[in-house]
Order: sequence, then structure tokens, then C-alpha cells
Amino acid sequence: MTTKKEIVDNETCPAQGLLKLLSGKWKPEIFRLAVEAPLRFSSLLRQIEGSNKQTLSVALKELEEVNLLEKVVIKKKPLHIEYYLTQKGKSLITVFKQLENIG
Repeated sequence: MTTKKEIVDNETCPAQGLLKLLSGKWKPEIFRLAVEAPLRFSSLLRQIEGSNKQTLSVALKELEEVNLLEKVVIKKKPLHIEYYLTQKGKSLITVFKQLENIG
């Protein structure tokens, strides 16, 4: 018989690891918006109601650390930063589309 602990263990349930990667304030919304187009910080602040600079910065940094987003500095005037989905991030799009169809 399987115990609850074994069901949510990342080794026996890869979905648990995925959910952990995207848990946290604003991460699911950031990911959804990144699927549509490259992201700029100021644009995210406007699009995500209730967000603020600090929590948004933390969420973006955490998504970078797990290799779901890539931060690219655009050296045009004015200098700006854009965030793109990495290959790893893009590979999750089909997973989310399948989850969408379940509900």
C-alpha cells in the first residue's frame, strides 16, 4: 500500500516537482504571459494586478534559477531587459494545455 508521503514525493510524482517550481506569488501568471510574448518588467507590473516591484523581482529571479525564464539585456537606448521562456519552459506549455483540457 502506498502512503501519502510516497504519493507526493518528487521521485514518484514528477508533477509535484513541476507544481513546486511554479508555486509562489505571480509565478503562474508570469509563466502564462511569457507563453504569449517576451516580457518586460514594467509591462508585467501593469498586467499583473496587485503586483509590486519586490515580489515580482523575486518571482522572476526564482523562475530564472530553475531555468524556466531567461533574462536578456537589450543594449539599445534606452537599455531594457526582457524575459523569455527557455527551452525547458517551452516544454511545459503542452503540459499546461493538457491540464487546461481536464478542467
